[in-house]
Amino acid sequence: MKSSEERTTGNKTSAMVFVILGFSHHPDVKVMFFILSLCIYIATVLGNLLILLVINMDPVLHTPMYFFLRNLSFLEICYTSVTLPRVMVNLLSSDASISFAGCAAQMYFFLFFGATECCLLAAMAYDRYQAICNPLHYMDIMNKKVCMQLAASSWICGSLVALGHTAFIFSLPFCGSNVINHFFCDIQPVLMLVCADTYWNELQIILAAAFVILMPFLLILVSYSLIISSILKIRSAKGSYKAFSTCFSHLTVVTLFYGTAVFIYIRPKYSYSLNVDKVLSLFYSVVTPILNPVIYSFRNREVKGALFKMRMKIFHPNS
Repeated sequence: MKSSEERTTGNKTSAMVFVILGFSHHPDVKVMFFILSLCIYIATVLGNLLILLVINMDPVLHTPMYFFLRNLSFLEICYTSVTLPRVMVNLLSSDASISFAGCAAQMYFFLFFGATECCLLAAMAYDRYQAICNPLHYMDIMNKKVCMQLAASSWICGSLVALGHTAFIFSLPFCGSNVINHFFCDIQPVLMLVCADTYWNELQIILAAAFVILMPFLLILVSYSLIISSILKIRSAKGSYKAFSTCFSHLTVVTLFYGTAVFIYIRPKYSYSLNVDKVLSLFYSVVTPILNPVIYSFRNREVKGALFKMRMKIFHPNS
């Protein structure tokens, strides 16, 4: 049964409204999911805002590494805000519909922030490479202008990739079912509603996604290959551990983000599994952003020191 307005052209129908299926229609389960989603969203926003605040307040953290971390924290807030608020609205409402333009906008911003994160993680790997392999010239190479250019390039690249993918997908004809079996307008669930032969479309999307995801990933692999080679030359075990510890947080985030993104986007539609991919999408779009503040605070001595100083200023201003 269709709960949407539709525009018919010949024997094909273009859905003007999509219906997002989400996770469950059972009232008790929906309430539980809403509470969980709300808690995760608040924790994600507050955690990343805390990282932004700490970096801005402590001059010790005004370095290239934390400049990129500040960009990443802001991006994670935006990334989560694309999906979770809409999920919560759908959980509270009996109407889970989203307009054609609204679905396109959600896909655009989701891809925009996702592609930007791919590029930003590569820029952060390059920063770690320069810090460990060229420590004497690090601040000269990674000056403010270079950092700004790398960050701006990441955001511009993400915007162009998202615009191309979204315009391409939503120019295809939609007919038949208008139900998106997912919790947001992602590429594969929307492609399943296209009524034309999408073989070449899928191939182009996979190739584009492979370029966007794998190119930054290859840059990260090259950077860490050079980093590991440099660390192995350090004779002191303490020195080796100290050098590698500065990369641990970034490596953890890269593994979490790329591990699921590669599996979801770089494969054809026939291998798509609704339930598995829904869980994986939930992991990298919701769970990863909430883990980033935890990873960068608990594994980073400088951030923990800045948090301690901020706490002392707030609770013991005269000490």
